[in-house]
Amino acid sequence: MADGEGKATWFAGALLVRKAAGSATDHQFDLLDQTMPPGYVVPRHIHHTADEAWYLLDGDMNFYCGGEELPASRGSWVFAPREIPHTFKVGPRGARALTFTFPSGFAGFVEEFGEQAPTRIVPPPGPLDEGRLVELARKYHIEIVGPPPA
Repeated sequence: MADGEGKATWFAGALLVRKAAGSATDHQFDLLDQTMPPGYVVPRHIHHTADEAWYLLDGDMNFYCGGEELPASRGSWVFAPREIPHTFKVGPRGARALTFTFPSGFAGFVEEFGEQAPTRIVPPPGPLDEGRLVELARKYHIEIVGPPPA
């Protein structure tokens, strides 16, 4: 799949483009191309049935995995094993990363919680339905365990 191709979803303030989902990978992994605005953060969470990893294409991010802070810049690879609380915060220029989950399933969460992106840009800021996020996360074996980093 070429750059710019794939199903685009606005998900919790970021643009995620599905590059490969379970049906294309024998359910071994999902691959999403994620574009995030400056300062973007996600709640601290645990994947109970999947490992998650990122390859940073552009920008800077700080990952928090277990008790470690992992600064990342272009070309960095970060791995968050299942059952370990983790989160991240995007730097002041925004960031773009390839997001992997092993095995597949996370792409379904993204599509179910998000909305089809009318354009391939980061969505405008807006409120987040935290109750729905927590509920759907549970369905996909993800537990929200704390606020994002300050």
